[in-house]
Amino acid sequence: MATLQHQVWINAPVATAYQLLATAEGLSQWWAPHTSSETGAGLVLTHDPGPAHGPVKMKVIERIPNRRVEWEIISTHPKSSPASAWTGTRIVFEIVERDNIAALSGFGKDGDRVAVVEFRHSGWDEHSPYFGFCNFAWGQALNMLKQSCEAQRR
Repeated sequence: MATLQHQVWINAPVATAYQLLATAEGLSQWWAPHTSSETGAGLVLTHDPGPAHGPVKMKVIERIPNRRVEWEIISTHPKSSPASAWTGTRIVFEIVERDNIAALSGFGKDGDRVAVVEFRHSGWDEHSPYFGFCNFAWGQALNMLKQSCEAQRR
């Protein structure tokens, strides 16, 4: 099984990144409108990318404030949907604070502390026709997370 992986440096506090990853309200600010519900299996976050896909349901496996968010995708989808490749996969966001060494390349200012989000979406069939598409889409979505976090800092 393969893992999609991205690292995003965000010029904002780790608490801001965590809040936008850990709740339906936060996810709605940068990704898509989400809802949350308590089920027998625990907390489930849901968003609906449209009728061709059906709702994407993510069971919250772990939330460690300002450090980690983990989900398991528990929904099923039509084979024609990229979301069909998500069923049974896991998504992890690890958040750490680092010195802004990237200031040398024009990212923020020297002395800033930044949030670094390590993203992994594991359990992929690397032969899935949606592997590359979803990796690219996650890169775009994580850029929206970065923009939303940094906008809150202003």
